[in-house]
Amino acid sequence: MQFKTMFSMALVSALAFGSCTAFAADSGKALTPQQQRMKDCNAEAKTKALAGDARKTFMSTCLKGETAAAPAAKTTQQEKMKVCNTEASGKKLKGDERKTFMSTCLKGDGAAAPAH
Repeated sequence: MQFKTMFSMALVSALAFGSCTAFAADSGKALTPQQQRMKDCNAEAKTKALAGDARKTFMSTCLKGETAAAPAAKTTQQEKMKVCNTEASGKKLKGDERKTFMSTCLKGDGAAAPAH
């Protein structure tokens, strides 16, 4: 029960922050440095397709303004599978295209099969 309450509060906070950010952008006001950092970190995390604990760790480090000087922790096979699966679903890949994409993604080649 407590988790649901905390999750709800976090969700409301995120939505409120998003609304404030959108309002600031729409009203022509410049974003504060922290708002800009949040926007940039979110965009980078999305580009890297980070999820779960990896995203939390990245966001924490990014929002502090720290750079990833230390090598990132190795992604487990299960985490890779989750990220690749989400990406393949987002691209609406099916059949052989999905198999090829998943194989490439899980190997970590960086070059995913283009969608036809």
